[in-house]
Amino acid sequence: MLWCWRCRDVMPMLDEQEWEAVQTAHRTARENVKEYRRATGTPLPSVPDSVRAAYYEPVLAEYEALTGFRETNPNAIWHHRIALYGPPCGECGKPLRTDKAKLCAACGWHRPVA
Repeated sequence: MLWCWRCRDVMPMLDEQEWEAVQTAHRTARENVKEYRRATGTPLPSVPDSVRAAYYEPVLAEYEALTGFRETNPNAIWHHRIALYGPPCGECGKPLRTDKAKLCAACGWHRPVA
C-alpha cells in the first residue's frame, strides 16, 4: 500500500514481478482491441465501451487477484507500480512522484539537493 498522487489515496502497488503479470494481460487486451478494429474497420474512438470492457476485464481481474483491490479503470493500474515512485517525503512521508523529484506533490516540501 502506497500513496498514489494521481488517485490521491493509498492504493495497492505492484512490485516488478506482479507488474509483469498485469502488463502481459494489458498487452493481450490491447492486441485484442487492435484485432477487433482490423476485423470491423472501427476507428479507435468508435470501439464500443462494452467491447473495450470485455477485453480489459482480465487486466482488472489480474490486479484484483494480486492486490485484493477491485479497480474499475484499467488505465489507473499503469501508475500503481512501486518502481515509478521515489523515496518518502521528508515532511509528510508520502512517496515523491519519481526518484528524481525535488518537490513533494502532496505537501510541497522541497527535497534537499544532495
